[in-house]
Amino acid sequence: MAWLAFMREVIRNNKTTGAIAPSSRELAEKIVQMADIRGKKMLVEFGAGDGVFTREIMRQKDPDAEFFSLEINPALAEACRKSCPGAAIITDSAENVRKHLRALGHERCDAIISGLPWSRFDDGLQDRILAATCDALAPGGMFLTFAYVMTPYLPAGKRFLRLRLPACFASVRRSGPVWNNVPPCHVYICTKEK
Repeated sequence: MAWLAFMREVIRNNKTTGAIAPSSRELAEKIVQMADIRGKKMLVEFGAGDGVFTREIMRQKDPDAEFFSLEINPALAEACRKSCPGAAIITDSAENVRKHLRALGHERCDAIISGLPWSRFDDGLQDRILAATCDALAPGGMFLTFAYVMTPYLPAGKRFLRLRLPACFASVRRSGPVWNNVPPCHVYICTKEK
């Protein structure tokens, strides 16, 4: 069961699996709807986790849209492959997103949906993944992530949300909170300059 695998990895690897519980289906539905993926042809997910976002992306995307998810944790990647048949789950870091786009014949993608635990990452890793994200997105492409409601008050979260996101994206909007998630969270909708 993907949920059990997820909780086991939260305990084992809390630097890369930073949640205290899997994200809710309501959060997944909201974040994928806000990504407006209909009509988009190349989609990427960072951090498949237990597959809640993966399933929602697969449900909402156009049939001809290409999609893959990057999950650094091998146990979670395998659990997600089992719970999301038909989804391409790649065991690798989000830092390597361009390599996997090129392997599919693409230079850029239209949208990236992230479930990564940003406030658990040190500044260097945040910078490397954000640089890879901006590099991978097409002009006008969208990056969506979420943060727990208390994250803006933590030093790493504050730097990420107030400094790093605005430095990388032409537009950063916050939506929410999504109350039906443990803990409640906000969604951040970031758009690359056209």
